[in-house]
Amino acid sequence: MQKNGLSAFQLTMLALGTVVGGSFFLGSAIAIKAAGPSIIIGFIVGGIMVYFILSALSEMTVANPDSGSFRTYAAEAYGPCMGFLVGWVYWTGLVLAMSSEATAASFFIESWFPYLSLPLLSIGIVIAITLLNLLGASLVTRLESTLASVKLLAILAFIVLAVVLVFGFLPARTPIGLGAVRNAVFFPNGIGGLAGSMLIVIFSYAGFEIIGLAASEARDPQKTIPQAIKATVISLVVLYISVISLMLPLISTQSLLPKISPMVSALNFRGLGVAAGLVNFVLVTAILSTMLAATFGLGRMLRSLADSGDAPGFLIDRGDVPLRGIIFSGIAMLLCVSMSYVLPNSIYIFLLSSGGFSLLLAYLVIMLTHLKFRKRCGCPPQGHCQLNGFPYTTWTAVISLIIVIVTMPLIPGQGAGLFAGLLLLGVYTLFYYIFRLSPLRTVPAAKPMQNEGNQENPSSDGQ
Repeated sequence: MQKNGLSAFQLTMLALGTVVGGSFFLGSAIAIKAAGPSIIIGFIVGGIMVYFILSALSEMTVANPDSGSFRTYAAEAYGPCMGFLVGWVYWTGLVLAMSSEATAASFFIESWFPYLSLPLLSIGIVIAITLLNLLGASLVTRLESTLASVKLLAILAFIVLAVVLVFGFLPARTPIGLGAVRNAVFFPNGIGGLAGSMLIVIFSYAGFEIIGLAASEARDPQKTIPQAIKATVISLVVLYISVISLMLPLISTQSLLPKISPMVSALNFRGLGVAAGLVNFVLVTAILSTMLAATFGLGRMLRSLADSGDAPGFLIDRGDVPLRGIIFSGIAMLLCVSMSYVLPNSIYIFLLSSGGFSLLLAYLVIMLTHLKFRKRCGCPPQGHCQLNGFPYTTWTAVISLIIVIVTMPLIPGQGAGLFAGLLLLGVYTLFYYIFRLSPLRTVPAAKPMQNEGNQENPSSDGQ
C-alpha cells in the first residue's frame, strides 16, 4: 500500500485533465453540427456508457491495481494475444488522440499567429509535453491539477456567462431565451446524424481510463479508485450537458465551423469577441493539460507491455518514471503530427476518428473482460459491486460500443479513420505472432500462479 501515493482528488483531476480537451472544445463542433440539438441525447447516453465502463474497470482495478490495468485483465481473461492487442491498440489510439489534441491546439494558436506553420506548431507542442512528463509523476500531477483547475474554472465561467445571456441578467441586454433553438430541427440529419456523432461524443469522454493506469501509484486504491471514478463521472456529465444546453440557444448548430471551438463561435456571434479571445487562450491551456495527463498513461502502458514481454526489451524501465516509454510515445506522436504535411486539410478528423476507433475497441475489450471477471471473482472488495445490474449493464455497453463503431462512416471523414483502425488491428495481430519469435522480445520472469482474490501479486500478465 502506498502511503504517499496519489489521492482520490489527484486521480480525479488527472482524469479530468486527460478527458476535457480538444475533442470536446474543438471536435464537438463537428458532432453538434451533425446531430443538432439532439446532441444533448448523445452526451447523456455517452455519460451513461462512461459510467458503465468506469464502474466495470473500477471493480477489476480494486481487485488488482496493476499498472497495466485493463491490458493485464484482458490477458488474464482471454490469453496473451488479447493482452498484446488491446495494449498496443490502446497505446496507438491514445497516441493518435494526443496528436489530434496537438493539432487542435495548433489551430487555436494559428488564429493568433497565422504566419506560423501548423505542423511545426504541433511538433513543438509534442516535444514540450514529452519533456515535462520526464520530470516524474508527482510534479506532473501537481502541474496537471493546476491546469485542470484553470480549465474547469473557465468552463464554469462560460456557463455563468451563457446563463447571463440566455436569461438576460444584464440590464443592457435582452434575454436570448430559446434563441437559436426556437426554430432548430431537433434531428437535422435524422437519427443517422446523431448515431454518426457518437464517436466524437464518446471520444470527448475518452481518457477516464487513466485512473486504472495510475492505480498502482494510488494511495489506498480500494478506497481512492471508486471515489475518483464517481467524482469523474458526475463532473463530466454535469459540465458537458450544461455547456451544450446553454450553447444551443446562442448560435445555430449549422453555423459551426470544424476549426473553431463552438464556445468561441457562440461568444463571437453574440458580440463578445474579447470573452471569446480569453476562452480561446484557455482552450490551448486545456489541451496542453490533456496531453500532459495522457502522456503519463502512455509511458506506463508501454512499461506494462515491456514487462510482460509484449514490447521490445529496450522499453523496459525499472525507474519510478518510465523514461523510455515516454520518449518512445513522444517520437510516435511526432510522426503522427508530421502527417499534417501530407493531409493538411483533413489531418484533424483523420486523427480524431482513427484514434477514436482504437479507444472504442479498448473500451469494448474492457467490458468483454468484465463479463469473465465477474463470473470468476464476483464483486470486490468484500462483495461490493461497483456496477449494478450485471450482466445486463455490461451487455448494454458492449452492444452500444459496437453500434458506435459501425455507424462511424455516417459522418464524412470518419470512414477513413474506421478503415485505418481495422487495418491497424490486422497489422497488430500479425505483429503478435511475428514478435513472439523475434529476438527483440524479452521473456518475463516466471511468476507464481495468482489465486482468485489474491492481491499479493497484482501484475500477472496472463501468460
